[in-house]
Amino acid sequence: MDLVTVWFCVIAAFWVGYLFLEGFDFGVGMLLPVLGRGDTERRVMVNTIGPVWDGNEVWLIVAGGAMFAAFPGWYASLFSGAYLPLLVVLLALIGRGVAFEYRGKVDSPRWRRTWDRVIVLGSWIPPLGVGLLLSTTVLGLPLDAEGNRIGSAFEALRWETLLGAVALAGFSLVHGAAFLALKTAGELRDRARGLARGLLPVALLPLFGLLLLVQWQHGALWTAGSLAVAVLAAAVAWWRLAQVREGQAFAALGVLIAAAGVTLFGALYPDVLPSTVDQQNSLTAAGAASGPYTLQVITWVAAFGAPAVLIYQGWTYWVFRKRIGTQHIPQVHVPR
Repeated sequence: MDLVTVWFCVIAAFWVGYLFLEGFDFGVGMLLPVLGRGDTERRVMVNTIGPVWDGNEVWLIVAGGAMFAAFPGWYASLFSGAYLPLLVVLLALIGRGVAFEYRGKVDSPRWRRTWDRVIVLGSWIPPLGVGLLLSTTVLGLPLDAEGNRIGSAFEALRWETLLGAVALAGFSLVHGAAFLALKTAGELRDRARGLARGLLPVALLPLFGLLLLVQWQHGALWTAGSLAVAVLAAAVAWWRLAQVREGQAFAALGVLIAAAGVTLFGALYPDVLPSTVDQQNSLTAAGAASGPYTLQVITWVAAFGAPAVLIYQGWTYWVFRKRIGTQHIPQVHVPR
C-alpha cells in the first residue's frame, strides 16, 4: 500500500476518533438542560467530561493538521469552500471551553445559567458544522479545473449536506446519553439510559439516511457491508441499553460510528473532494497529496507521536473511569 493510501486511511481514522470521542462529549453538553434537574445534577454531567473534553478536541486539530500536511490540495479546497461553517464551529468551541472554565467561578444561579446556555449552544453547533463539513467532502462541491469553489460562500449548504449535519447531531445526542448512563449513578443514570434507548431509533435515522444516500451515489459492494455493520451495531446498542448494559451499548455505538466512517470514506476514495460540476474537476487523493519526501517524514513523526498520544489519553480515561453521583459533588464554596 503506497503512502498516499496509507495517509488517506490515517486521516479517516482520525476523523472517526474525533466523532467517537467528541460525539459523547458534545452529547453531554446538548443534554444539559434535558437531563440535569437542578444545579447539582448539571455539575455531575459536566464533571463526567471535565477531565477529557479538552483532550477530545485535540483530535479535530490532528485531523485537520494531517490533512494539511498529507493532502494540502484537499485541505485548501474543502476548508476554503466551507469556511463560514468552520468559522462558526471554531467560535462555538471557544465559547464552550470558556464556559466550562468559568461556570463554577461565581456562586450565582444567574451566572451558572448563563454559562450553561453557552455550553449547550457550544455543544450543538460543532456537530452540526462538522457533519456539514464531512458530508460536503463526500458529496462534493462545485469545483473548477483549478480546484477552486464556484459560486457563493453558501455552496456547501445543500439538503444532503444539511442531512449530514443533522446526522452527526443525532448521533451525538444518543452517544452522550449512553455515556451519561455509563458514567453516572442513581436517578440520573436511569433517566440517561431511558433517554438513550428512546432516542436511538429516531435520532439515528438521519445518519442512516446519509449512509444510504452515499452508498447509492458512490458506494461499492464492500461499503454495503460496512453499512450493514452500522445498522447491526445500532440494534445491538438498543438491545444492550434495554438489558442495562451501558458499557456494551457504548461500545456498540463506537462500532457504529467506525462502520459509518468506513462507509463514507470508503465510498469517497480515490477522490477526496468530488466536483458536482464536472467529474474531471474532482480532487483525487493522488492529485491532492504532498510529495513523497513529505509523506515519508510525517509517517515517521506519526509512528512515534501517535502511540504516545493514544497511551496518554487511554491512561486518562482509565484514571477517571468510575461513576459519578450527586453524593460526590461538594457544596459550592463561597469565598469570604
